[in-house]
Amino acid sequence: MQTIGGQNNEQRRGLGTQTIPGTLARLLSLTTDAVFVFDESGCIVLANDQAARLFRATAIDLQGTYICDYVRPLDGEACSDGVLPFPLDGSLVERTAIMADGTVVLLGMRCELISAPGVNYLFVAHSLDDDHQQQLEHERLVTELRRANQRLSGTLKIVISTINSPDVSALFSDVLEELSDAMDASGTLMYMAEGSGFRLRGSTTSLKNMNLPKLLPARDGVVGQAVRAGNALRMTVLPPTREQLRKGKLTERELIDESSLERLKIPSNQLPPFESFLCAPIWYGEHVIAVIELGWIHAHVTRPDDVRLLDAVGQYLSVQLATAISTMRTQRMARLETMVRDIRDVMRSITGTDGLRFEYVFSRLAEELGAQSVTVRESDAKHLFVASLDNGKEFEFEAPTDRATDTSEADAGVALIQLGQPVSEQLQEHGLPGEGALVDLGVTSGQRYCTLLLRDEGDGFEQYEVDLMLRVCDEVRIAIEGEEARAHDSHISQALQTGMKSVLQDVEGIEARGLYSSATAAALVGGDFYDLVRLPDHKACVIIGDVSGKGVEAASVSAAVRAALEAYSWEGLTPARMVRSLNDFLLGFARLETFATLFVGICDLKASKLIYCSAGHPPALLFQSQTGEIEMLGVQSGAVGAFKEMTYIDGQVDLHESDMLVLYTDGVIEARNEQGGFFGEAALRETVLAETQSGFDGLLERILDTIDIFTGRKLEDDVAMVALRFDALGDSLD
Repeated sequence: MQTIGGQNNEQRRGLGTQTIPGTLARLLSLTTDAVFVFDESGCIVLANDQAARLFRATAIDLQGTYICDYVRPLDGEACSDGVLPFPLDGSLVERTAIMADGTVVLLGMRCELISAPGVNYLFVAHSLDDDHQQQLEHERLVTELRRANQRLSGTLKIVISTINSPDVSALFSDVLEELSDAMDASGTLMYMAEGSGFRLRGSTTSLKNMNLPKLLPARDGVVGQAVRAGNALRMTVLPPTREQLRKGKLTERELIDESSLERLKIPSNQLPPFESFLCAPIWYGEHVIAVIELGWIHAHVTRPDDVRLLDAVGQYLSVQLATAISTMRTQRMARLETMVRDIRDVMRSITGTDGLRFEYVFSRLAEELGAQSVTVRESDAKHLFVASLDNGKEFEFEAPTDRATDTSEADAGVALIQLGQPVSEQLQEHGLPGEGALVDLGVTSGQRYCTLLLRDEGDGFEQYEVDLMLRVCDEVRIAIEGEEARAHDSHISQALQTGMKSVLQDVEGIEARGLYSSATAAALVGGDFYDLVRLPDHKACVIIGDVSGKGVEAASVSAAVRAALEAYSWEGLTPARMVRSLNDFLLGFARLETFATLFVGICDLKASKLIYCSAGHPPALLFQSQTGEIEMLGVQSGAVGAFKEMTYIDGQVDLHESDMLVLYTDGVIEARNEQGGFFGEAALRETVLAETQSGFDGLLERILDTIDIFTGRKLEDDVAMVALRFDALGDSLD
């Protein structure tokens, strides 16, 4: 018999599971013998699955109990206090084991001191009862089969639930739950690659309300280790040392890689809420797009096949996940683009009320970025700002940037707020998040407009979000500068607008309508124009065009183009010759990047023909009264004013009485809805076909109403349309 020193049971219960080296942990999972590790008081601190099956218990239930409760001398008598019923020198002996049902089983066993922190003993035993040994082996095989079946079933569920799934959330919720169930884990986390790290994007419900790391660095810590290894890692969190416990708060923890036995220290705020866990990088090509952390809150012996299973699932998920990420980013960018367009429209449409405009800008930014907005004004003291809280309190802070911020400088900008900065500490003292950004829209009318956009710790802004804020600042600046430029050019623009106003001359045999709609109420003269010129011999020239650009220059080029085409039409040139001459004229008229798209048509009413040249312009639509169908005039040439050596050709179509010709600029088919989709040629064709049934009067207004409904009355470009109805042709003319 061996005598051992006694210790307080409560001091030893459940301790020490992470003090066993990785080699011993693997041994416990691989051996078919029952294995205990107990300390010098006889308290069991670790047991493998075979030991649990032998004594009809679970490994967790065995921890904290005493070895003498299960192993007795050969005579079956209980152990004396502080005395073990077997030697500790590693020699093989026979002893008896007491089962939970009172059955006594003969054991072959040995026990020896092991090298580990503290005084620990390794106890290895197997049943000498053949029938009992066979039963234990049968139970072991059944357990292994059940585990394999559970994991196979879980893997199949993951595959089935994600094949062609349109629901991105399936990858962030269902898959995590299936993984946890398949591996009997306490929970699973998923992190997505963003910027220089991985941000938490999903977790199982079992981890709800737990303090989970929100951002993991890409190159350091467990993730960096797993990325360098190229596969999943099996990690165990080691218990804190006495020295660490004396320091109080644990800012750093030590982990051991169970495969390589390499030790790793990481900040505590990067540690998942597990004692044992797997960390698996998900690769897509040569890049890691996500990280999965799956673990057990209590000590758990992980196996190499756990790694293989998680890597296999990760390899399958990589394609599904990459598709989901692409979809999410596309949707995200579309929403952000819509926000920028809305801000642009508001800045242009609301004038003279800067406070209202900027309040809208701040609220939209906070809403889209999921941030808390705090009102800020500039302090009387140089380089200082004042934050106004909802409870009426205020505090003064210094901007987290080195650039000047006095009222003489109107440059807008974004300054990131990070933990550890003085302003961050001030925000936390007032119960606010300590990370975010100061968005400065600059000075307008002598007043600086700013706001704080704040997020919870670990959830700072990514670079693309900072870029978005800078874009908004630029939009504000451009809008303000544009207002000043528009005020300066307004008189010139109005004069040009009066001089170049689109007109449709009266032509015998033709009923004509024209429509022009500006993208914004405050827009200057644009480049869209149209004209109908009455010519001799029952002919007419119809023109519609769009000159690139806006404002004074576009208006002046448009006026010159209309004047030149009208002159060419009186010379009796064909449309292609007219456009060719105009191309040479434009190349010497304005800056090189100025170009135009045109539709020029000569209506020969006597011959019942339309000869046209469509130069880079959207194809005209001809409603044929005899068939009730729409014909698209598809003969196309290049734009005007872009290149000197450009070929222009004529197209020709026969006309019949009551036919209707619809011409339009690209603002019609390029009108966008809230999702960013174009109205398009097909929709326009269907609209024209439907609206011609209601008659010629009001046709263009009805088409515009359809476009307004499609866009939510948010046109991004000017729209011009012309409709001609041919009432008299051939012999019916005087």
